Amino acid sequence: MTLVATAPPRVVDRSSARAFVDTHVVPYADAYDRSGRVPEDLLRLTAAAGLWAPFLPVGSGGAGMDLVTLGEVHEEVGRGCSSLRSLLTVHTMVSWTVQRWGTPAQRERWTPALAAGDVLGAFCLSEPGAGSDTSGITTTAAERGDGWLLNGVKTWTTGGQRADLFLVFARTATSIGAFLVPRDAPGVEVRPIDDMLGTRASMLAEITFRDVALGGDALLGPSGFTAGMVLTGTLDLGRYSVAAGSVGIVQACLEASAAYAAERRVGGRALAELPLIQAKLSDMVTDARAARLLLAEAGRLKDAGESGTIMATWIAKYFASTAAVRHAAEAVQIHGANGCSPDYPVARLYRDAKVMEIIEGSNEIQRITIAAQAERETTS
Repeated sequence: MTLVATAPPRVVDRSSARAFVDTHVVPYADAYDRSGRVPEDLLRLTAAAGLWAPFLPVGSGGAGMDLVTLGEVHEEVGRGCSSLRSLLTVHTMVSWTVQRWGTPAQRERWTPALAAGDVLGAFCLSEPGAGSDTSGITTTAAERGDGWLLNGVKTWTTGGQRADLFLVFARTATSIGAFLVPRDAPGVEVRPIDDMLGTRASMLAEITFRDVALGGDALLGPSGFTAGMVLTGTLDLGRYSVAAGSVGIVQACLEASAAYAAERRVGGRALAELPLIQAKLSDMVTDARAARLLLAEAGRLKDAGESGTIMATWIAKYFASTAAVRHAAEAVQIHGANGCSPDYPVARLYRDAKVMEIIEGSNEIQRITIAAQAERETTS
């Protein structure tokens, strides 16, 4: 597997993102899936293209990209490789949180490196037995002198095998706190999690913190603010990125299926001429466009600073992820036995799509949340 060595142009919109993905990602995505990791060469190319945190302000090393465009970019990356998009998602969550809630000193230390991709971030919320339920957090941060002592275990940490900086949520004496923990801090142990169903190259890990001594400057934001930030800020942005990636999966299924149906012949006719195949492709086209519009609406509301973006993102993620699962299954069906083999990307898309229904809020939680909002709107 040899990647193009020349530095790519900076990604500034959907078109340039698509060109980057078609050149540097699509031809190799199945190989990443088999190897279980995104190679360092691609991480460097991603940095050269300015993809790690382009939404950060120009003064912080970003490009000041609006969130509608960021959604389009993450869709294109998700079309090529859900694992790379997952790495962008968690890095986005960490970068946004530092920029939004960090002290001037924290922003000065971390945001330029995060924007450049010199430091990769990972989001440490989920725990064994509790998942992402903040009420079940058992990781603790105890005040010690002018700093903190961190103990606990985080799991399902996307990018954890490679990340340089962990954003860790831990229980303090009075609340839940968010802490910036460098990977090389003494007491940090990383255990790879391999052979997952989907997003196999996203370098998942379980992170153990054993008496990790942190300075007072490790705490992000004022005490007691973290629960609200997680629910209304950071996780919302991660959910938005997953929704975008799910749209990308639907688009990838459409492109792979249309190409295969045009070439594959049955009884002297191309598959694409069969009405049942045409129906499947038309449904992919329709749902891709619908999901894209829902995502764009959520992004527009984010850019406008409107609170309705939270529910818009829930809806976009629910619709796009369920559509991804449905159309990935149809893409495999169109490919027949070939769709079950590692020689065609639809097998990977099928496995990755299922993950989208679980991460950043399961679809069951989303349906409950959406229904509750509908009830509030009809009874108010």
